Amino acid sequence: MTADAEGDVVVFVIGMRINNFRALHSWWPVFTAMPRMLKELSRDKESGLIGFQPLLGFPRVFYVVQYWDSKEKLLAYASARDGEHRPAWAAFNRRLRAGKGKVGFWHETYVVPAGSYENVYINMPAFGLAEATGVVPVGRRGERAADRLGS
Repeated sequence: MTADAEGDVVVFVIGMRINNFRALHSWWPVFTAMPRMLKELSRDKESGLIGFQPLLGFPRVFYVVQYWDSKEKLLAYASARDGEHRPAWAAFNRRLRAGKGKVGFWHETYVVPAGSYENVYINMPAFGLAEATGVVPVGRRGERAADRLGS
């Protein structure tokens, strides 16, 4: 199977690393902020978030791969004054200054043009981009990775 994605895709990877497990007050608010944001985004079908996959980099790293339909919608959510993100980001920055490195944070954004991504899923339930967009048989997009990248 392959993802039933068409057009450009924005991949946003965001995560945290617990640098000091005993500093619960430093990392717990960061850990609990993401589910609130994902819930908010999932309720709003116009948000631009088309799917996400939470992942664990055992034992210290927690991250989420998100799929968006445009970078404009991702940036609009990040700067929206009435959403969950802005207050969580402000609170995180306050804790970061006081926390002395007890929690790490990162994000990466990739704007992937149509025809520049490829995927295949064998003996897998819908996962990643395929979970976000649905699945189709590989043959509909080409039998080889090179064929699917050119479509």
